[in-house]
Amino acid sequence: MSGDAVVQTDVIVLGAGIVGVCVALHLQQRGRSVILVDRKAPGEETSYGNAGLIERSSVVPYGAPRDLATLLHYGMNRSAEVRFDWTYLPRIAPWLWRFWRESAPKRLTRAASDMWPLIRICVEEHEALAHDAGVSADLHRTGWIEAFRTEASLDRARTSLKGLAPYGLQYEILDAAALQKREPHVSSDLIGGVHWLDPATVRDPGSLVKSYAAFFLERGGRFHQADASQLKEEANAWSLGGATGNLRSREVVIALGPWSDQLALKLGYTFPFAVKRGYHVHFSAKRDAILNHPIFDADGGYMLAPMRQGIRLATGIEFAPRDSRPNFTQLDMVEPIARRTFPLDQRVESVPWMGSRPCLADMRPVIGRGPKHKGLWFAFGHNHHGLTLGPVTGRLLAELMTQQAPFTDPTPYGISRFS
Repeated sequence: MSGDAVVQTDVIVLGAGIVGVCVALHLQQRGRSVILVDRKAPGEETSYGNAGLIERSSVVPYGAPRDLATLLHYGMNRSAEVRFDWTYLPRIAPWLWRFWRESAPKRLTRAASDMWPLIRICVEEHEALAHDAGVSADLHRTGWIEAFRTEASLDRARTSLKGLAPYGLQYEILDAAALQKREPHVSSDLIGGVHWLDPATVRDPGSLVKSYAAFFLERGGRFHQADASQLKEEANAWSLGGATGNLRSREVVIALGPWSDQLALKLGYTFPFAVKRGYHVHFSAKRDAILNHPIFDADGGYMLAPMRQGIRLATGIEFAPRDSRPNFTQLDMVEPIARRTFPLDQRVESVPWMGSRPCLADMRPVIGRGPKHKGLWFAFGHNHHGLTLGPVTGRLLAELMTQQAPFTDPTPYGISRFS
């Protein structure tokens, strides 16, 4: 294709992570011609680096702590769960303040209620796409384990379970013996836990996204490598240039994950947006040790997850500029603890992976129309639930874009809530 050729399509979807790929698939299923655009191949940014959880059990969003002791502990960078780049704090102070306010008990309960229609069907929506794409075997319905090191921590977890009763979640409370039976190779330092049974898990999230993208292409979809920031609005249309030609469409979807704010702001949309960075590195296992489930060490502040690449050690969150240099402090803090918990051997990669999560202060994504422009749609800001909510987001947005009755009220996810 020559550089000045024009390719017409119904919809351009900007972003080939899990959300963008699923939006493209659902629009395609409803008869729209779609071109998926990214600067990299599908599934190679944020969608690659997570714990592989399709998290039907995390009904209540991850809010800010309300007690002063925990806030000070985090603020002094003494926790592996949260780390701050102090030079970044002035830039995100308004976001942090709003996030803290939105984490008040009543507001957090409302956020959980708003997110439940999406969380409730997240696994079945993944299963439907995985079946169609021929990769159902990539979804494991064995759940994950939240483990604890002290009886006090386990007791707090038991108490918190009472608040989840209305959602009918399936779980098992494990004592030390039950935990050891499920995970014979973990240390007895973990004295019990909660085995969450509703979630599905994936042992190569990036590969799953690539499989969904390959299915999209097999069905006639197209992929275009380009810089989304070059998007231009024309008369009743959108255009985007690239190395393989120029695109033109009636509608465009911004699903750029942690890069979504840049283009949205350029188009005149403001909202409380920040990124939470995270890290992971893979290890081989000693003595053929096996990890059967992803395990979150709640007291240690890290996750161990069995992946195709090895045992993935994933950190908590880091508040730092999206594109600043990596800081591996959190990995360095948790690696010795993780080694005492499970017999990790050598690192598989020489350099750990780093990525960013797109987060809105009210802990809800943006899914819906850009009211200032004709044919502009948004699908981003899923916080810790991008992999979880990719297919359900694709379904909801495609229903809105094709004038079908949406399966749930989209109002809580509209960008107008920030105006």
